[in-house]
Amino acid sequence: MRVVVASGKGGTGKTLVAANLAAVVSGSREVVLVDCDVEEPNLHLFFPSETKTLPVLADVPVFDQLRCDHCGECARTCQYGAIVVLPQKNLFFPEMCHGCGGCEITCPQGAISMRKREVGRVEFSRPRCHLTLISGVLNEREVAAPRVIREALLYAGGHPLVICDAPPGTACPLVETLEGADYCVLVTEPTPFGLHDLSLAAGVADVLGVPAGVVINRSMGEDGMVREFCRSKNIPVLWTIPFDRRIAELANDGKLLADGVPGIRELFLGLFAKVSGRGEPGA
Repeated sequence: MRVVVASGKGGTGKTLVAANLAAVVSGSREVVLVDCDVEEPNLHLFFPSETKTLPVLADVPVFDQLRCDHCGECARTCQYGAIVVLPQKNLFFPEMCHGCGGCEITCPQGAISMRKREVGRVEFSRPRCHLTLISGVLNEREVAAPRVIREALLYAGGHPLVICDAPPGTACPLVETLEGADYCVLVTEPTPFGLHDLSLAAGVADVLGVPAGVVINRSMGEDGMVREFCRSKNIPVLWTIPFDRRIAELANDGKLLADGVPGIRELFLGLFAKVSGRGEPGA
């Protein structure tokens, strides 16, 4: 089973929920926690431990200047502006390349071949008994976030229970993380911005055919607009986390709520029961 914890915007508490959910469930079974927020991974702050690292490689073109006649077909093919063809030479910007290989295919002179270039890395650690942490890390100035996410998920493949901390937003990195998942937990906040971005993220999950439920974070009891949206879309509200200073202080210190807030461990177990189908989702 692969559970993705996502949000339409940053700062809703998505990572907080993913970290604590994995920590609590790992008390009784093996869990693989994957940080797919590769542009700013921070699950390691909750689980400091020794890591091992493997590189993530992507294909980039190499130009044979002796065969190239500077026709410009490769530049016209590239949708990302990574290639500029001048009368006497080609300019290539590797940080803009998505590694699709279209330039190699369309080059009429066969002057382009592909080589490997490191765009990121995947870090592995074992911070707790029954818990494995896999973190994707995108190198600075790179654009190949989906590639790094795909690699991190590949290493997690085959495990009975995988919990993913998704990147914020609704662009390609979220789609890469969410596609093929069994369930999506959408973490939101009861604000107009939170509701707007929740609706976008819920739409992505719906298009991909992934069932979803909502966790309302930092609730002060004024959740009516979020609940009304969930009712209109037939999305269950799985849990409401109150606005609590203790929670904020623990999170800011990089500590798990399950280790510092009495009774919250059972609430996270209840959340997992609903997500895994052993409980009845509801408000």
